[in-house]
Amino acid sequence: MLACVLALVLASGSAHAGSGHDATVHHPFDDPVYWSKVFDDPARAAWQKPEELVAALGLRAGQRVADLGAGTGYFSRLLSSAVGTTGTVFAVELEPNLVAHLRARAEREGTANVVPILASPDNPRLPAGLVDVVLIVDTYHHIDDRITYLRNLRRALRPGGRIAVVDWQKRPLPVGPEMAHKLAREMVVQEVEEAGYRLVDEPTFLPYQYFLIFQPR
Repeated sequence: MLACVLALVLASGSAHAGSGHDATVHHPFDDPVYWSKVFDDPARAAWQKPEELVAALGLRAGQRVADLGAGTGYFSRLLSSAVGTTGTVFAVELEPNLVAHLRARAEREGTANVVPILASPDNPRLPAGLVDVVLIVDTYHHIDDRITYLRNLRRALRPGGRIAVVDWQKRPLPVGPEMAHKLAREMVVQEVEEAGYRLVDEPTFLPYQYFLIFQPR
């Protein structure tokens, strides 16, 4: 599922056997020291455009946002600032080591509204009916049984809540996983729509990733 936010290096391991909606690869992300060097590389900002990405979500003070597959917390500070001291950032991860890293980072950065959550592979452990936006950056392709997962994820959303999926374009790129581990934009839209959502926005400023925003129908 959300083993980590990003696969900026070539993912290793074999594709997971099973349904066509299973993860394209299962890969360990249990070493925060190593992955911090990858995910928090200053060069990433040139193409990830984190400030623009967070701004495009249109977050307001007091809202609750979930960073699903938060990794080492690359977006935590920006999301924290966007929702303000009265808002909450749920930083969701599967790896206990990453959850501990997220907590330490929040303490170091003084982002008291960042709440790390240790998730299950089939359950993000988000509070029901409280989340305004779920951000899923370079994690969608790590999720098993995505349609069921997305259907269940609706329980976490408030009325009018949205899900934002950012993942790798399925073409040769200078960063990101190998081609076999990427999902085409059209497949992602089809799956999310099958799970009961509709595409409501699609910012196009990211050079290597699609950025799809959905709401429940």
